Amino acid sequence: MAKLIVDGTEIEVPAELTLLQACEEAGAEIPRFCYHERLSIAGNCRMCLVEVKGAPKPVASCAQSVRDLRPGPNGEPPEVLTKSALVRKAREGVMEFLLINHPLDCPICDQGGECDLQDQAMAYGVDTNRFDENKRAVEDKYIGPLVKTIMTRCIHCTRCVRFITEVAGCSDLGAIGRGEDMEITTYLETAMRSEMQGNVIDLCPVGALTSRPYAFQARPWELSKTESIDVADGLGSNIRVDARGREVMRIMPRVNDEVNEEWISDKTRFLWDGLKAQRLDKPYVRKSGKLQPASWQEAFAAITKKVKASDASKVGAIVGDMAACEEMFALKDMMDRLGSPNVDCRQDGSQFDPTLGRASYLFNATLAGLEDADAILMVGAWPRWDATVLNARIRKHWLATGVQIGLIGAENPDMTYPYAYLGAGADSLTELADGNGSFAKVLKKAKRPAIIVGPGAYGRADGASIMALVARVADAFGVINGDWNGFSVLHTAASRVGGLDLGLVPGKGGLDTAAMLKPGALDVLFLLGADEIETGALESTFKVYIGTHGDRGAHAADVILPAAAFSEKSGTYVNTEGRVQAGNRATFPPGDAREDWSILRALSDPLGVKLPYDSLPALRAAMAGAHPHLGETDMLLVADASGVSALTKAKGKPKAQGFARANNYYLTNPICRASKVMAELAAMAANTEGATGTNG
Repeated sequence: MAKLIVDGTEIEVPAELTLLQACEEAGAEIPRFCYHERLSIAGNCRMCLVEVKGAPKPVASCAQSVRDLRPGPNGEPPEVLTKSALVRKAREGVMEFLLINHPLDCPICDQGGECDLQDQAMAYGVDTNRFDENKRAVEDKYIGPLVKTIMTRCIHCTRCVRFITEVAGCSDLGAIGRGEDMEITTYLETAMRSEMQGNVIDLCPVGALTSRPYAFQARPWELSKTESIDVADGLGSNIRVDARGREVMRIMPRVNDEVNEEWISDKTRFLWDGLKAQRLDKPYVRKSGKLQPASWQEAFAAITKKVKASDASKVGAIVGDMAACEEMFALKDMMDRLGSPNVDCRQDGSQFDPTLGRASYLFNATLAGLEDADAILMVGAWPRWDATVLNARIRKHWLATGVQIGLIGAENPDMTYPYAYLGAGADSLTELADGNGSFAKVLKKAKRPAIIVGPGAYGRADGASIMALVARVADAFGVINGDWNGFSVLHTAASRVGGLDLGLVPGKGGLDTAAMLKPGALDVLFLLGADEIETGALESTFKVYIGTHGDRGAHAADVILPAAAFSEKSGTYVNTEGRVQAGNRATFPPGDAREDWSILRALSDPLGVKLPYDSLPALRAAMAGAHPHLGETDMLLVADASGVSALTKAKGKPKAQGFARANNYYLTNPICRASKVMAELAAMAANTEGATGTNG
């Protein structure tokens, strides 16, 4: 620790802190443009100048560390001034230089109202300009369909370049030229390849990089801002939904160091236009082979007639990937009261068994805890598409520690960091379990090894035997030791862990997803937002779809009940590490659409199995009573590691084929498939190497 005097106040801080960080610890406000806490230090905007007693000129506080300061002549702590006349004059000079070339675009700039340059010009700008030369003009660059460029506004802070290079791992942006001829570009003016490129919009302190889909749509002061949870993947990234009236205008990240830090994927950020396209806004009933608009009473009557004419063993339900815990709990409750054991939340075909314990299906290392691992084995996982923000965290860990990473799965994907390719499938996993190969030595040497099991491994028909083999590897290399549990299942569905926690798996004698989809297996099938299944063989089954979009499930349905999207309801979600998080309603559902749980509550009445809760608080109280951990949001409970050992008891031999990987990152759910932006990105990916998985 080092002592320091900031504006007359003596503080004690770690010696490795920068002056900027130390001054903020003392409560001083330091303006900046190029400095960012999660990026390397560039020191090129000079807005953070401070006065250090004894220094010949103002010092850039972001680039000077506390340990480099010399004590006073009598050994007194170094003294830093952040509000002196010298500092004020220096910052005003920097601001004057920045504004020499900056255009007067504020009235038409999408950054207006959120612009760092606007804010700091109010504090340090001067009322006259001493420079008479013409302003510099720069051609706008095409860098893809997501980020719009107005490069004349660029102040050369290089935040975007550092983010794309360091965090995203795709060196697509860089600088050419020198001095006032310097330009930020992709060199050949091609689209950026990263699945996280949208974060440069938040990082840009001026209006040089803005959201192309959001351009000229709204002003920030017009928008209501609601904290919510992302449902595009299983990470549960913390987001903010900005809406105007009943329309979602944009989605922004929120800071949560334990989950997504302050980044979100492009899929999360730009799927919002899919929330208003192809929406279901009224009930439909199939008559004479065609879906016809109907009233809620007609729809309920058609369902009731079919259910009451069927045996309970012939009624089933499959849950989709974006369902909240509330509607899953209500669905399970209704099915139990009907006497049906045919319920499954695993529409991907995985074989997770919640009776083995939560550790058997959680990301036990935790998202933040993965940075403590000293060796990482990926089995059937491709985090760049399975969990984009997690991939950035792994890259950060590799940059900081050089952690060794091994992959068993599809060959040659670009992970944005180096890894050892160990093989394609179960044979390579068996060889590793037997202690063979160079990576076996890496795992043996590691004190905190981690295994990430992805959907390419557990989502197969032989997923249970694959998981048993992975558990064997975990046991062989001490993946679980002391307080460390590195056995980590990477789920790609927002609803999966919540559904497993709630027990939405077949009961005794019940049918799983694959069995329910066989011809003649069921008379009535409820689809709660389940759109990723093949229903072609269910012509004789009466299908009830409760969902948001006219997607696959709705096309196959005999009755459609319109539901609310994630932004239109308050819901509880459990992410892949088992963290319970709450999303809030930002807008209201369109037309006659209603929240999923309220649809199930209303339907249960004519079915003769009335659910005992008429409000969301009552439902949540019942859910927390049955599953107490779901009543505590943002809590991460450590799972009993014995569940991993129980996996080894699975019978059967894994098949020889290699682990597959996702082949269409941008079209993984109904909202994405309704989005024009996602369709454009998917088409671009199909025309590049990314169609085979090398790039996004």
